[in-house]
Amino acid sequence: MSGLSYAELSRREHKFLDMTSLTVQEFEQLVPAFEEAFQERMKEWRLDGKKRSGRGYTTYANCPLATPEDRLLFILIYLKTNMLQVVQGELFGMPQNKANQWIHTLLPVLQTTLKRLGDAPARSMEHLAQRVALSTLAAPPVEAEVQSPDSSPLFAMMAPSDASNVPKMRLNRKAIIAARKNVTR
Repeated sequence: MSGLSYAELSRREHKFLDMTSLTVQEFEQLVPAFEEAFQERMKEWRLDGKKRSGRGYTTYANCPLATPEDRLLFILIYLKTNMLQVVQGELFGMPQNKANQWIHTLLPVLQTTLKRLGDAPARSMEHLAQRVALSTLAAPPVEAEVQSPDSSPLFAMMAPSDASNVPKMRLNRKAIIAARKNVTR
């Protein structure tokens, strides 16, 4: 089974952007750090999630995700599109159980990569505030816009209108019983 590959998709830049939310150049910058984190994980863990004992990881010739680019493409498309694992497997030429193993292997690798690069999502308000403060310090100062009383934000201008014309539900009806009172045999 052959499936989607980086070599094939990278030639169509708009489609690549649609499927991964990254340009080809941004993707290529992410690949070396991703591959380093992948190799570190595979030294310790097997693809099925068990601890590695004995021989090390090698990529087989018939592996559906043989290149680092294909592995990164696989996980980015999965995260962007949120497909069923069956569909993800079909897209990359593998059965659902192998797609599941690859997803569970590559998700922590991507998280590790993004943490090392400082691009991981903030998980607390404090961490987000620190990142925003750092980015505002690094950005050049911008002249603040002067708002007149007439130029208030949209949500403040939208006052509640008159009562809705939609019929009101009556809440004083007797409750409907959905189960049988007698047991049928």
